[in-house]
Amino acid sequence: MRPKGQRLMKKKQKMGSNNIPILFFDGTCRGNPGPAAGAAVIIMPDGDRHTAAEFIPFTTNNVAEYTGLIVGLKQAAALGIRELEIRGDSNLVVKQVQGSWKVKAEHLQPLYQEAKKLMHSFDYTGIEWVKRDENQLADAAANQCIDEEG
Repeated sequence: MRPKGQRLMKKKQKMGSNNIPILFFDGTCRGNPGPAAGAAVIIMPDGDRHTAAEFIPFTTNNVAEYTGLIVGLKQAAALGIRELEIRGDSNLVVKQVQGSWKVKAEHLQPLYQEAKKLMHSFDYTGIEWVKRDENQLADAAANQCIDEEG
């Protein structure tokens, strides 16, 4: 078993490999359903950050999570990014987009399809689940979006 510090270092190296931008996405909901926002932060290989967020007056947390992914993918495309690593703390969204889980909820189908279509417009995308504490930038951006709209 590896010491915890070594595992973290390996993960950081993996996430920053090949100089590919990393998109962190998140969604938050105050009440479920309730006022919500989806947000993404794209970290470029040179350290520059680009944030995108969308407020939703009344929805569920899962819709907010998908919204974070979608606004992030649109922002990445607008920046001319062709290869993208994606990280999110929503196991549901990550597993569905990876194809490991079916999208059973009808109201998530259009969001899933839009996310997949956007991902296919890039030359390369990889998506992985991360722990919540590794997704703090996107979480903060989603909460800030709700605070500004509320």
